[in-house]
Parts: sequence; structure tokens; C-alpha cells
Amino acid sequence: MEGRRAAKAAREAEEKRAALTPAPPPDPRESNADCRLFQLYPDEGPLRRELYPRHVAFLNGGGPHRQRMFMAANRVGKTEGVGGYETTLHLTGLYPHWWRGRRFDGPISAMAAGDTAKTVRDIIQKKLLGPPDRPGTGLIPLEAIVRVTRKAGVADAIDTVRVRHAAGGESTLVLRSYDQGREAFQGDEHHVIWLDEEPPMAIYTECVMRTMTTNGYVMLTFTPLNGYSEVVRQFVDDPETVWV
Repeated sequence: MEGRRAAKAAREAEEKRAALTPAPPPDPRESNADCRLFQLYPDEGPLRRELYPRHVAFLNGGGPHRQRMFMAANRVGKTEGVGGYETTLHLTGLYPHWWRGRRFDGPISAMAAGDTAKTVRDIIQKKLLGPPDRPGTGLIPLEAIVRVTRKAGVADAIDTVRVRHAAGGESTLVLRSYDQGREAFQGDEHHVIWLDEEPPMAIYTECVMRTMTTNGYVMLTFTPLNGYSEVVRQFVDDPETVWV
């Protein structure tokens, strides 16, 4: 009799503990079939990782190098498969098993920038978040998008995104454009700055300064429409940088 009562009490105590234990957060990999982050660089299939050696080499170069440039032709995956992909990994902490590049243990501050506010909206913002009517179908999983702040003056454009990090807390992403001038890039410190399309040298220099105190880095993805420009020479002539 005493044994049955003890067993019942133990079961009740275990059920109470289970009820009080919070459920683990959902795994974004399982609940985001439409999210582009989990579709890129698989182990097998027509888009398998081994078919993109230059992309992977650039991504893995983020460990020792604070300045990187991916310079390539149009339509080869610079924006989504390189700059957007790596930025999203750092914002969310959802690194794939094969990742050998730079890792951040917790939430970060990041900036992504392009030519104009409209091209940033239509290219960078769309790649990261998805279209305005289908958020979460870009690279950042829907569950990781905590909130967004709209940009004044440009329809459907976003200024700031708060992103849930796998280790807890929230990362911050700000979107800027070169036509805002160098002043728009001053002040804030960032761990990661991604420049999609070649920036003016003054803005590039400012971005490098914004990552110095965080031991962060700057990466560029663009087609060299300006030829052998000052920014391109910065990478080709400097052994401390890496370019693909």
C-alpha cells in the first residue's frame, strides 16, 4: 500500500515538473520549408555544396580576414548565396554543420547597404526578408524576425530589423544606401557590414572604421562595373585582405 502511494506521488511530482518546464523553441529548419537559408549549399542534390567551390572558399575566409571582396559576373549568386547568406547566419546563429568561417557566439549588430534606398528595398531587403506580402520566404526565417522598423519616404522599405538569435537575445540589422552619403554610415559600431555593389571609397573606409572596436569585418559583393577602381585596388594590392 505504501509502495503504491509513493509511486503515485512520484508520478504526480514528475507530471508537475513537466508541466512547469517550458517547451523548447521550434527548430526553424523544420518549420520553414520556404525559407531560402535552409535550401542553399546542401550536402547532396543539384545545388550541392561541392559545385560552388569559390562561394564556399569566400564564406570560409571570414575567420582570419576582416576585409573580403567577392567580385564576379551577374547572376552567379553574389547577393543571396554569399553576402545575404553569411549575414543571415551571423544574425541568427544558425550555422550549418559544414561552416568553417567566422562564428559569433551571441547576437550581433550588422549593416547591409547598396546603391539607393529603392535598390536596397528591391534586392537586399527582398533577399533577406522576402517580399512584403510573404515575410520569411527570404533568407531570415519567419520565426527569427522579431520586429521591423519602416523607413520613411520609401514605400515598403525597412530601416531596422530585430532578429532572434539561436543563443538567445536579438541581433540588429540596419539597412543603408550609398546615396545617403557617408554621414549615414557614421557613429554606430557593427560586427558585420555587408556592401552589395561597389561603394564609394569614402563609404568603404568609414565602414572599416565602424568594425574596428568590435573586431568585426566588412565584406563586399559586386560586379566590377567601374573597372580597376580605388576600391578594387585596395583588395588586389593589400595582402591583409582576401578577394575571390
